[in-house]
Amino acid sequence: MPKFLTMDDFDLKDKTVLLRVDFNSPLDPQTKQIINDKRIRAHADATIKELVQKGAKTVILAHQGRPGDADFIPLNEHAELLGKALEMPVKYVDDVFGEAAQNAIKALKSGEVLVLGNVRGVSNEQTKASPEEHAKTEFVKNLAPLADIFINDAFAAAHRAHISMVGFTAVLPSAAGRIMEQELKALGKVLEAPEKPSVFVIGGAKGDDSLDISNYVLKNSIADYVLTGGVIGHIFLVAKGVDLGTGNMAFLEKKELMGLVPGIKELMSKYPKAIIVPIDLAMDVNNKRQEIAVDALPTNYNILDIGTETAKKFADIILKAKTIVVSGPVGVFENPEFKKGSEIVLDAVADSEGFSLVGGGHTVAAVEKLGLAEKMSYVSTAGGALIEFLMGKQLPGVVALEKAAART
Repeated sequence: MPKFLTMDDFDLKDKTVLLRVDFNSPLDPQTKQIINDKRIRAHADATIKELVQKGAKTVILAHQGRPGDADFIPLNEHAELLGKALEMPVKYVDDVFGEAAQNAIKALKSGEVLVLGNVRGVSNEQTKASPEEHAKTEFVKNLAPLADIFINDAFAAAHRAHISMVGFTAVLPSAAGRIMEQELKALGKVLEAPEKPSVFVIGGAKGDDSLDISNYVLKNSIADYVLTGGVIGHIFLVAKGVDLGTGNMAFLEKKELMGLVPGIKELMSKYPKAIIVPIDLAMDVNNKRQEIAVDALPTNYNILDIGTETAKKFADIILKAKTIVVSGPVGVFENPEFKKGSEIVLDAVADSEGFSLVGGGHTVAAVEKLGLAEKMSYVSTAGGALIEFLMGKQLPGVVALEKAAART
């Protein structure tokens, strides 16, 4: 478990707190308005309300999109939505570290909240560097003297060594916000000393990630079983020598996943009993679900889900597990004809008495669509940061908090 300070380690009353959050939200392509404010509400409920109640002067650093992308917009609407979530006025200034931002910070009173401009508008914000190097930037030099504490609550961006993520930790007392703290505790529970049996369900379509995660959790005896579904299940089947059919094989080629086959073969030869691949699949036959045994492949139809027998097999393993991690759906759950596999698997996770962690955008969407979020032990909204943590990689945002804690 990373050793970092939390909000419990500081007296926050009347202190100016620089709070890095992840407000990055999906936008309507036409209107550029936020269509899902879940992340904003999550930070409000978990962390910002507590800072307000404890009398801190809260200054929020956040990003939306990247320069040049369609979703790169100012944060005025984010500030409005935060105000609704907090049920209080929230100040906003469209400046990050200039005179307007500095004056707004100096004018803050205890219990007030200020949202600064989109940090991605700072020209060198996304430069990767050490906290000490970032601390020399105008961004940090202008804001750090105005603050007492830096709190990082943006776990979803913790894999980025950007200025706003790590720069302030070199010069200010620093702590994890409540979301960051919750994420790291949940991940520590599944990676450091998981109760056994431990099962990882790896689905979705990101091949590199799936191989690296599977390799890490099996090599380090974290997982007893890796259950493969979705496009990942397909590439694992191909590694076993299965021909999925011309169209499905072409899809894997197009996604540049065939290069993973040698690595997957090697992994499966090392852990033949631990890696479970589908035994049947569901095809799209004239917009209708039709199942086929793996033994009966190849097929000319597109494969969009695991089959019922595979889903039941996965569910049996999950129900006996004490620790379950789900990264990626096992089929195209958005299509009612092909949500069955995900439904059976996620129902089993929800019914399990073990500790369950589900994460990644598509996985969370599937869990929410099926109304199962409340039944999961922990739902992580992080994408890239979660995947990198599950691969055993160090996250710059977390390492920076550890270094700051070591100095105190």
